[in-house]
Parts: sequence; C-alpha cells; structure tokens
Amino acid sequence: MTTTAAPATAPFRFFDVHVVRTRRVSPSVVRVTFGGERLDALASGGRDQRFKLFLPQPHQDRPVFEDTSDGWYTTWRAQDPAERPLMRSYTIREKRCHSGEFDVDFALHGAGHGTAAGGPAARWAAGARPGDRLTVLAPVVEDNGGVDFRPPTGTDWILLTGDETALPAIAGILSWLSPGTRAKVWIEIAHEDDRQPLPTFADADITWLVRDGDPGRLPAALRTAELPEGTPYAWIAGEAGTVKAVRRHLVRDRGIDRRAVKFTGYWRRGATEEDLLAELTAGTAPADGED
Repeated sequence: MTTTAAPATAPFRFFDVHVVRTRRVSPSVVRVTFGGERLDALASGGRDQRFKLFLPQPHQDRPVFEDTSDGWYTTWRAQDPAERPLMRSYTIREKRCHSGEFDVDFALHGAGHGTAAGGPAARWAAGARPGDRLTVLAPVVEDNGGVDFRPPTGTDWILLTGDETALPAIAGILSWLSPGTRAKVWIEIAHEDDRQPLPTFADADITWLVRDGDPGRLPAALRTAELPEGTPYAWIAGEAGTVKAVRRHLVRDRGIDRRAVKFTGYWRRGATEEDLLAELTAGTAPADGED
C-alpha cells in the first residue's frame, strides 16, 4: 500500500506480535495469523481497516526502533536505513477477540520458491514461520482514520474495484454492507484459483477478471459495463496506475461526483514503498484528489 502522509499515533498504538501460523489461501495469497500480548486492546472498524506493519532487517530477529512515542515517525525517518524497520500498510482481514489473534492476507507478487520476485513484505510472508516477530501500529478504537470506506447518506449503490492486494478490504466491505445494499464489484486476479468466497448480505454482483498478463483488464471492463441508475459511492484500490485510470473513467466519462469516489494506490508497478516515501518527503508525490 502506498503511504500518502506521516501516520499518526493516537488513536493507534504499537504492538509487538508474532506469527502463530500461516496458510496458503490461493496461488497468489498467503494468510498470516498473528498473536501477541495486549491484543485485546487492538480494535478494528472493519471494512477496509488498515494498519502499519514493521518488518525487521534481514540481519535482525525483530524490528528495532529508537522511539515509539508520539514522535516516532521523525525518529524512524532519521534511523540508519540499514537498521530502520521496513514499514508497510496492510488490511486486517479478520480479528478474533476470543483468541486474541488477527489475520493478514499478503499478496505474494510471485515471491516464494527461492525467487527474488515481490517486495520485502511479500518475500517475508512467503517464508514466514511460527514465532517470527514483527511490530504493528494498529488502532485501539473502532472509529479511526484507518477506515476509508464511508458512503454518505443518500448513496443508492456501491461500486468496488481492486486487485488481489485489495481483496481483504473488499471482503471486509462486503461483509459490512447492510442486507439488500446493491453493489457492483470488479476484482482483477492473477490466477483463476485466486478467487475467494466473499460472504455478504448485500445484493452484490461480483465479476472476477483473470489478468493473464494483461494489467489493463479492469479499466477495460469498466468502460463497457452497464452501471445502475441512482447515486453511487465508488471505492477503488490496487495498483496505482490502474486506480488512476478507473477513477478518471468514472469521473470524466461516467460523470460520477469526484467526492463520491474514494481511491487508494496500494502499490505502484516498479516502485517500492521506500521510493514513494522518498517522493513524499521531496514533495513530488501526487496528492490525494489529483489526476
């Protein structure tokens, strides 16, 4: 997920966590279950609840912080890059209060089997083992700034699009929608077997698009789609270039109010989160709301 601002602490808190177990849920996704002390204080607003995950450097057995107070971000940025924990944003797939565990689905982007594909988080997830230690910055109240899916009053139907990186958020949104809510959903995946059950009480029409080497399938599908009448609320996430193309089509070609389109680039082809953070620091990264 891309970072577009220095993450705030309150109402978020640092938690030390460890891997409880892992499960390959599809060719492109591995689910990692985390446990740890004080996780009863970790909250989730459901839907597309995001949090910050910190990975250790290859020579470390846990992330090393010089400061976890409210000023952590400035100190973290100033740390030696060889020692500084790698920061990534992810979605809470499921939190189970009774067991003090939560799940995170990692899109592998080809990582695993000794390959150098994928980013650091994908490679870490592909090789994760019980007991591996991480740190997370996660919410401690349900209504928090890490939830973006907030359709306004007067919304008649929901439009969702994303790739496999957005599947956890789409699953959370669909499970949250009220019975009878009309939703049109397009999900781009790398393999036919990447389909997942997406339980929902909504009246959801879900279209799966197998990428098969063509990253433009999702925008093309939207251009020819028949959309419902009424006032929509659109939520778009995934690869930044695809997100931009879909948003532009909805606003410019379909005439959807740009204020009713929530869009997030979770990753960008050819760029790491460190690249995006460097752009942000230099003031060259595009701001939310820009084409």
